[in-house]
Amino acid sequence: MKKTSFFLLLLCTASALNAQPPKLPAVSGSNFGAAISVENALPAETLPALLTKSDKLDARIKAKVVDVCPKKGCWLKLQVNDTTTAFVKMKDYAFFLPLEIKGKTVVLEGEASLVTTSVDELKHYAEDAKKTKAEIDAITQPKKEIRLVAKGIRVVG
Repeated sequence: MKKTSFFLLLLCTASALNAQPPKLPAVSGSNFGAAISVENALPAETLPALLTKSDKLDARIKAKVVDVCPKKGCWLKLQVNDTTTAFVKMKDYAFFLPLEIKGKTVVLEGEASLVTTSVDELKHYAEDAKKTKAEIDAITQPKKEIRLVAKGIRVVG
């Protein structure tokens, strides 16, 4: 019985620690995920035009981070232009981002696409972002958005 209780306590502690964003600095030059180059990074505002020509594309994008998952740093939003953001997930959930990356300029490398995000998924991300119940309940329509799956992210500013 003692061994089982100890194992369960250890498992709960490990789960709680695993569900936290990394406590790493997000200073210029910090790299998360695969090491990437910042050479020839396209400004994020070019994404909408590029995605009218192709459903999916491999891209190296430079943009400002406007939001990050406060739960464990498992997603972020990038500023594309004054009215549009792009939603970013990490490839295979292989890495997470510190909360202090919000407001920083990054270069990311990965696959960009236009997707329609379901109401359930939008509500899930709103819950992750600690939105109010009223804000979550107000989500009633799927949303067409730019989605990126990042294999690596580097802070550049």
